[in-house]
Parts: sequence; structure tokens; C-alpha cells
Amino acid sequence: MTINLPQTNNQSNKIVLTKNNSNTLASKIKKISTKFSSIPLSEKLFFIQHLSIMLKVGISLLVCLKTLEKQTSNKKFSEIINDISSNVEKGTTFTESLKPHEKIFGQLFINMIESGEISGKLEEVLQQLYIQFKKQHELISKIKGALIYPVVLVVAIIGIGAFMMLVVVPQITSIFKELNTELPLPTKLLIGFSDTLIQHSILFSVSLIIFIILFIKILKTHRGKFIFQKLLLKTPICSPIIKKINLARFARTMSSLLKTDIMIIKSFQITANVINNLHYRNALKEIANKVKKGGKISDAVRNYPDLFSQIVIQMITIGEKTGELDYILDELAQFYENEVDQTMSNLPAIIEPILILFLGIIVGGMAIAIIMPMYSLSSVI
Repeated sequence: MTINLPQTNNQSNKIVLTKNNSNTLASKIKKISTKFSSIPLSEKLFFIQHLSIMLKVGISLLVCLKTLEKQTSNKKFSEIINDISSNVEKGTTFTESLKPHEKIFGQLFINMIESGEISGKLEEVLQQLYIQFKKQHELISKIKGALIYPVVLVVAIIGIGAFMMLVVVPQITSIFKELNTELPLPTKLLIGFSDTLIQHSILFSVSLIIFIILFIKILKTHRGKFIFQKLLLKTPICSPIIKKINLARFARTMSSLLKTDIMIIKSFQITANVINNLHYRNALKEIANKVKKGGKISDAVRNYPDLFSQIVIQMITIGEKTGELDYILDELAQFYENEVDQTMSNLPAIIEPILILFLGIIVGGMAIAIIMPMYSLSSVI
């Protein structure tokens, strides 16, 4: 990709703003940043990678930011970069310029940038951040890709069931009513359920929509999310997948932070905020508190055997003894990322038979309920 650098001799004419205009623009950008807190991860990857490359070849930070502002395809992100570059131009540090946009970049990004500015290794930190965000992007893509087929299959099952109950069963019901014969219990139940759906279809649809909205709202509450995640951690199929995903993210984030010389306690605190699972988040915060009081990391982690596997505990113990914790965590991250990749690849093969069996039971049950009265009639005739 060709990067067009701005002409330095025209920069002052293009970006000079009055104090009032600058303040107005900054306030507008902040409002945009608050309103649109979600920028695609691919845009952030583009920003981090190219910023790292340009800094490495000796281009100044300000010129890099102004170049990336023009190269970014996302308008909202371009406006945010413009706000950052305006602050940098005024003499504000890169870290301080990023802080108003913490919802966009996250605490992890800002803390690592701060570490890079202090140590003078900003290019190396950006490279580490690129690896971190790239792995995160790959992980999310794998999870989404693995879930597409099961979701399509579930939608197909619901569609087939609805078609049978609303179209097929009513047509057969009219035939049975004309024959005026005693129907078996399964057939009565099927017809009764079908009639109820047809007669109260609006009520059923509204109730379903209300249930979905309430369920989503409950999941957004801290307690609702906590209980739901706890149930998933207890579910045989979901539990191993959830643990691998969270351990991969924990190890990758901790490794990235430690490699940029961020203190161990602060690294745990930042990682806790990066992890979405509340059970892992609470555990990491408790571990940080115990380490702060002088405890060993391995001893603190050992208190959560349901969340951290034995291999994680043993590897952390080795890393603590050898002083190579960042390297050990990097190896753990690669191990669990490969595990997640393998699990996601096998997930459709695990879920498909279960869903097909469920579909077979539904369709088979309906077929039996429909065939039974026909068989009875044929035997009478």
C-alpha cells in the first residue's frame, strides 16, 4: 500500500486553527468518541501496524498521525486521530492525547503506549500491541466462524418446526376432523399446540420478543451476566471452550504488558479489565491484591483451580522462579490460542450431531403423531 506523506511546507497553513475553533473541534470529537465507542478492530490494527512502520523509518509522530488520519477509511476513527494529532501538535504527550479516547483504544493500549514513551521504545511497544490486537482479532474471527454453521442449523430447525405447525399440521387436522374419529393422545397434543399457535400467533410473537429483550437486558446487568457466565462455566460443552478462550487472552495480555516493563501488579489490574468474563476478572483482581501484599503469583493463582488449569499454575511457578514470566506467558498464550483454534475447528462436528438428533426427534415426533391415526383408520377399514 502506498502511504502519501503530507507536505511539511504546507502543514502550518492547513492545520493552523484559532484557539476557539480548536476547542470547539476538540469538544465535538470527544462527543463523537463517546457516542461511537466501537471502532472495528481491523481499523485499529491498520493504525497500529502503520504507525509502528513509519516511526521505525524515522518519521515524526505528528506526521505519522496526520498521514494515518487521511489513510483511515473509517470517518469516525479519522476524526479521533485528528483530535489526537491536534493535541500532540500543541505539545501534549501521545499518552495524554489518547486518554480522552480510552473507550476506543482501551486501558491496555494507553498503558503500553505510556510505557513505550517513558522507555523510549515506542516502536517496539507498537509492534507488541500489533501482535496483541492481531491475535485478538484472529481469536474473535475463529469463534464467529465456528458459530455460523450451528446458528444456521438452529434457525433451520426453528423454521421447519414453524412451517410444520402453522402450515402442514392444520391441513392434516382438517382431514381428521372430516373423518370424525377418535384420535390418539400424541395427535391431540400436536393439533392442540398447532391450534394454539395459530389462534394466538400475535400474542406468542409479542411474548417471544419481550422475552428476548428482557433476557438481553438482564445479561447487561452485572448480576445477570455473572449468573449466566457461571452457568456456562458449569456446562460440559461450553466450559472447556470458555476457559481456553479466557486463558489465551489472559496469557497474551499479561505477556504483552510484562514485555513492555509494566509492573506485575498493574499488569494484573489491566488484564482484569481486558477480560470480559466476570469470574476471571474478579480472580485476577484478587490475585493482584494478594501479590500487592507480598504473596507469590503462583500461590495466588493456585486458589482458583476451577479457572486456571494445572499447566498454567505450573508454568507460572516456573516463570516466577526463573524470572522469565513474560516468556512463559507468551508460550502459554500460543498454546491456548492453538487449542482454541483446534476446538473451534472441531466445534461444528461436535454440535452438528446433537442438533440433527434434536431435529430428528421433533420431525419424527410430528410424523408419528400424524401417522398414528392414519394407521388406526387403515386397520379399521
